[in-house]
Amino acid sequence: MHTPWKLLAASVALTCWFACQTAHATPGVAQASPATPARPNIVVLVADDWGFSDVGAFGGEIETPHIDALAQRGTRFTNFHVAASCAPTRSMLLTGVDNHRNGIGNLREAMPREHLGKPGYLASLSQNVVTVATLLQDSGYRTYITGKWNVGSEPHNLPNRRGFDRSIIQGDTGSDNWVPTQRYLPHAAAVEWFEDGKPADMPAEYYSSTYFVDRMLGYLKADEATGKSKPFFAYLGFQANHVPIQAPKAFVDKYRGKYKDGWDALREQRRKSAVALGLIPQDTRMVRMSTTGEWKALSDKDKLYQQREMEIYAAMADAMDHEVGRLIAHLKASGDYDNTVFVFLSDNGAEGNDYKDAQPWLVTQYSQDIDRLGGKGAYGIPGPSWASASVSPLTGYKFYAAEGGIRVPMVIAGVVGGRSNQIAKALTHVTDIPPTLLELAAVPLPGTQYRGQTIEPITGKSLLSLVKGETRAVRNPDEPLGYELSGNKALFKGDLKLSRNDPPVGDGLWHLYDIQKDPGETHDLQTDMPERFVAMQQDYRAYEKAHGVLPMPAGYTPAGAVLANGIYNYWLPTYGPTGLVLVVLLVSIAALSKRKRAAHHS
Repeated sequence: MHTPWKLLAASVALTCWFACQTAHATPGVAQASPATPARPNIVVLVADDWGFSDVGAFGGEIETPHIDALAQRGTRFTNFHVAASCAPTRSMLLTGVDNHRNGIGNLREAMPREHLGKPGYLASLSQNVVTVATLLQDSGYRTYITGKWNVGSEPHNLPNRRGFDRSIIQGDTGSDNWVPTQRYLPHAAAVEWFEDGKPADMPAEYYSSTYFVDRMLGYLKADEATGKSKPFFAYLGFQANHVPIQAPKAFVDKYRGKYKDGWDALREQRRKSAVALGLIPQDTRMVRMSTTGEWKALSDKDKLYQQREMEIYAAMADAMDHEVGRLIAHLKASGDYDNTVFVFLSDNGAEGNDYKDAQPWLVTQYSQDIDRLGGKGAYGIPGPSWASASVSPLTGYKFYAAEGGIRVPMVIAGVVGGRSNQIAKALTHVTDIPPTLLELAAVPLPGTQYRGQTIEPITGKSLLSLVKGETRAVRNPDEPLGYELSGNKALFKGDLKLSRNDPPVGDGLWHLYDIQKDPGETHDLQTDMPERFVAMQQDYRAYEKAHGVLPMPAGYTPAGAVLANGIYNYWLPTYGPTGLVLVVLLVSIAALSKRKRAAHHS
């Protein structure tokens, strides 16, 4: 007789209990049921200036066991593209929006002064884009960044205003790897460092890769100590292997004599290794770049010097991988590793600049003596010949739209349901990473509105279907994907790539390649496919118009722009017009004297 009342009371009690439980849930964030796996932690590892085959898992001889292990655990992307310089790539990595629409149409240091400040050419993230860190933070993730930022140093663009809970970052394009306040080129009066949105108090000395991992471990351990259980997003922006190439002696010693056969032999060796790994077609051909030197023509002394440059380059990559290993070891010890997704990529292809234009400044700031290379106060430069080996079997390098400048190694590992030791050959792009991370975190794409503000929509494609082996492509074969940086241009459509590159890498003319069959860009298809050749040029013009791409001024070169911007941003503010003339004169005399001494002793 009292049974209905008992049932009603039990129902009310159960409802109250459920309401109490959900009242403590994070607003706006879906709560995992016991049958639903927790949202994964996410670690993004960004290397600087690594060529396509610098990683062991991509055919290289450099020891990168921890990145290789991630590749074995996950998916290697062999047709993955970025911009040909750091800031544009990092802007797309953070926003999923083309760099011409997110404000960084070019690297500030290489931007013509006629472009600076115009729409799409702010040299900093525009306020109409939202970062993946903000979206993850708003959905309940802890968010951290250490290392290179390079997408804007204005207060509204620092990481604390762009979605990161904790941050220690370098605002500009790079610095010395032993002394954090030492400029690597005369771009500005000081290196910009910020911690949690304020000027950072940096140590007098450090080693960059070690410091960035130390600080990330500090953030993770601090939250572990307070018992926080939210998933985390950790972004590490390494300086390795940006110039000056520098590395601890113990790592350099591992590579003594490794490169005695020179860059051509290394380029061929890596091509064969990439074929053996199944990363490129067996019949892949290569061109020999016009900027590559003749190894046999070098004196024994010069061969030893060039070997040392590559030994340091390899050691720097090895040292970075070692630091990645320390992070992975911590995650294993803390129990977080099995629920962590890793993304590894390089921000652009290998550095092919010989830095001749910077020599007058370098000789007053650094030593380039062979016995000091790699250490504090010394400046190593890999140069165009070793860069040709780093990008093997591709052609071109940093700043150019040839594959060696924009096709880089990329790995995604740790995805639940993802296949191990998989190779994805589909055309993919750096703008694809943000939607991939958001899908992993069960965060919807923001569309064109966020927090009441109109924003640029994310244009990339999630890569999870590739990682899980559910599909072989994320783009329709007829879907164009455009690209431009510093006047070097490309348009992708299926397996075809239309590209135009300025000298010394290109001839300033359009060419058409099948980059799936011919990743080395050795066979121009424009006469075989005249209609496609013309149609893809029309597609490129549509891309330029839609993205506000500006034409380059007459006579523009990236090196010339860097020099001009250095005069305005460093030399004139530091020395004034009269002082500038005197400094240039004295430095030129010093450089001439050094060359004469070197010629006398050779």
